[in-house]
Amino acid sequence: MRKLGFFEMQAFVAIAERSSFATAAKQLGVSRSSLSETMRGLEDKLGVRLLNRTTRSVALTQIGERLLAEVRPVLDGFGAALESINAFRDKPAGHIRLTVPRPAAKMVIEPVLSKFLQAYPAITLEIVTDSALTDIVRDRFDAGIRPGHRVERDMIAIRLGEDARPTVVASPKYLQQHPRPKVPNDLQAHNCVRMRFASGAIHQWAFEKRGKSLEVAVSGTLIVSDGDLALRAALDGVALARLPLNSVSPSIAAKRLAPLLEDWAPRSVGFYLYYPSRRRQPAALQAFVDFLKSHRRSVISSPTSPITLKRT
Repeated sequence: MRKLGFFEMQAFVAIAERSSFATAAKQLGVSRSSLSETMRGLEDKLGVRLLNRTTRSVALTQIGERLLAEVRPVLDGFGAALESINAFRDKPAGHIRLTVPRPAAKMVIEPVLSKFLQAYPAITLEIVTDSALTDIVRDRFDAGIRPGHRVERDMIAIRLGEDARPTVVASPKYLQQHPRPKVPNDLQAHNCVRMRFASGAIHQWAFEKRGKSLEVAVSGTLIVSDGDLALRAALDGVALARLPLNSVSPSIAAKRLAPLLEDWAPRSVGFYLYYPSRRRQPAALQAFVDFLKSHRRSVISSPTSPITLKRT
């Protein structure tokens, strides 16, 4: 058997864990064609097929599953060995992969991003903006940021502050042509911009007042997965939109939008930075955690150390 290279094993694991050449190539920083050639070379050296490929899917063969089970701990151990060198550095180094929804990216990451990169020039920060419920272990993320109610149980989680309270808004033009809704159920008579999750589900509009919770299945002529498009539709007087307060506050202040059903606003929940429990935390990730805690004014004072989220 010809000698195998470290990158070939790294490439195989990346493809196997993501079931995608395109996604794995993006993570590894190589072209899809180059990655495909690497995998063909690996299979030729081993004399076996590791992956079943079609134009639409990639799946491990039985031999591929066995190799993955053997190789993954080796790569993790190699990464841990490299990480141990950080103890001898003046400042941590490494690569951090984060999955973050757009509101958290704007509220939590954006204000401190340049300061962190300047403070830790040897750390590469990779931020994937995605509202989907990502499995950070399966998809090889170091950590994620989500509202507390969307964090998986038994993750180590640190509260960073309040999330963006959802707010229903309409333009003056829209309100000149339609009656102002007084209770959430009035929304069923309005054209509302609906948001579709990455899972394919349509987001229902939730409300709360004096302990009473209510969800309304609104309807409308526009369905989006991007908040900027919903905001544009509201500003143009096409429909009502339900968006994070921080994203519509400038338009409300400029009287281009008006908030609706303010006494029915849902309770705000906190954003959490979360990651799997590990005995030895990568120095780069620990530096990022400490930096967020020390630079965010909205970080709550208690608890100040990581907690394990439990669902009730």
